Amino acid sequence: MAQSQVFLPYMANNNCMIVHKEEFNREEFALLLKSLMEGKSILAFSKIVGIPQRTINHWVNKQKTPSIENLMHLAKHFDCSIDYLVGLKDY
Repeated sequence: MAQSQVFLPYMANNNCMIVHKEEFNREEFALLLKSLMEGKSILAFSKIVGIPQRTINHWVNKQKTPSIENLMHLAKHFDCSIDYLVGLKDY
């Protein structure tokens, strides 16, 4: 039986695009997220951005990939693109 592939949606230039899940680098996302947290605890950061502590903990520990809704929420909060959050752009 063939292994099923998993794809993740993300927004780029106001268009929903599909990225193969293996292209998403959890390690890079965790490092960027820690940088955006600016030394705050996961609990404090979760209260600031309005995302559950457990969800952020999964990202920081590279256990789960953020949903498109959470990526959109973070992009709005930090006034950046989703492309930046997922490592496709440097700004």
